[in-house]
Amino acid sequence: MSRELRDDERALAEEMIDRARSAMAEIEDWSQEQLDRLSQAIAWYAGNEKTFTRLAQQGVDESGIGDRDGRPAKRFKIHMVLRDVLRTPSTGIVEVDEERGLVKYAKPAGVIASLIPMTNPAMTPPVTGVSSANARNAVIFSPHPRTAQTTFEMVEVMRAACGAAGAPEDIFQAVRKPSIPLTQYLMNACDLTLATGGKPMVKAAYSSGKPAFGVGAGNSSIVIDETADIDIAAQNTRISKTSDFGSGCSADGNIIIQKSVYDQMVKALEAEGGYLCNDEEKALLEKAMWDENGNRTFPTIACRPQQTAEVAGFSIPEDRKFLMVENQGQIGTEHKFSKEKLTTLMALYHFGTFDDALETVRAIYNTGGKGHSCGIYSHNDDHIDALARVAPVSRMMVRQPQSKANAGAWTNGMPMTSSLGCGIWGGNITNENVTMKHMMNYTWVSRPIPEDRPAEAELFGEFFGKEVA
Repeated sequence: MSRELRDDERALAEEMIDRARSAMAEIEDWSQEQLDRLSQAIAWYAGNEKTFTRLAQQGVDESGIGDRDGRPAKRFKIHMVLRDVLRTPSTGIVEVDEERGLVKYAKPAGVIASLIPMTNPAMTPPVTGVSSANARNAVIFSPHPRTAQTTFEMVEVMRAACGAAGAPEDIFQAVRKPSIPLTQYLMNACDLTLATGGKPMVKAAYSSGKPAFGVGAGNSSIVIDETADIDIAAQNTRISKTSDFGSGCSADGNIIIQKSVYDQMVKALEAEGGYLCNDEEKALLEKAMWDENGNRTFPTIACRPQQTAEVAGFSIPEDRKFLMVENQGQIGTEHKFSKEKLTTLMALYHFGTFDDALETVRAIYNTGGKGHSCGIYSHNDDHIDALARVAPVSRMMVRQPQSKANAGAWTNGMPMTSSLGCGIWGGNITNENVTMKHMMNYTWVSRPIPEDRPAEAELFGEFFGKEVA
């Protein structure tokens, strides 16, 4: 049972909020040019290779999960966020619609409580900070206890960037000793919460009584039909599955392959470093990866496949990069491999007709991950359209490595973010990638326009004038 909020924690939270509001007041009248310069400073101080590499690797060491060698590459997400921010007005008039007589003015959201997951303690603060500062907000970061030091140090870097740009450092603050009561108090007292993390965190944010943007659980599923370029599909699947050892909700978890190319695809995945487990190894993995209550076990989360296999009780060659289990017909809450895996392991399925593929997709998302994302490798536009119409997800990547694409990439038009809204399916308020526009209030100014009133016959169509009993 959660303990009560201590008096010293309450005093700390109130002091941090007061400092945050004072900092906001100092940049209240800043121009777009000044705000853009501030975002550039934050992005450079946090996203330069030396600083980000040090803190990204520190986050892996501190948490005990993730890919120490690969995580530093996430700094480019900060760069992409900066690109989007610099192209988006955030103060004064931000939109004019002369035809409808509307002008939209942007205002700050206020003091934001940002809940930081242990999977990205170095990346999430600056990704949020670049956007929030441009919108003239202040942010109080509440880290996961496993990565509190890394989060704190990154926020210190961001505070230094504020000083370099002539802004008050208290635009950003981080809780040194996080606790559930303190985080809950901050969510209640701040103006807006950004909850990037697990389901309990998001649920707490939504029940805080203040506006909140949360995210949903993933169970990323990829359809591969016979028109796909198999080698590219296998390469991208490996890239997505192994990124940060599969820690992200977007990592390819379920691979649904057309029968006619199934064997070819499995061989291509093996050529990319996949290890196809036999039935005995699959049973050992299930026992090792989930406890008696169906929860994922920490030693097998976001780790090398060799570690997962060792915990399960068998060994695989050192050159293998991910595990594969065949899971045909085994979908549902009682079949754990049809759920989110959160490590370097994927489940394989096959289908005959494309309608069969769609049924498999429906079944998987009814088990878990509804609202998040899916993907397809196909050059058949009818198949792409059919999946988009059926899949209960907020984003669908076509011929792209899912975990490198759906939160934004240099090679697609998705808005860059570290928070993926999952819509009503996932219990969230938005289907969108959460970006700067979600961190602002807007004032709509409406001027009179010529009357826009269609004739009633046009409005009611065939029902106009019909006798109603």
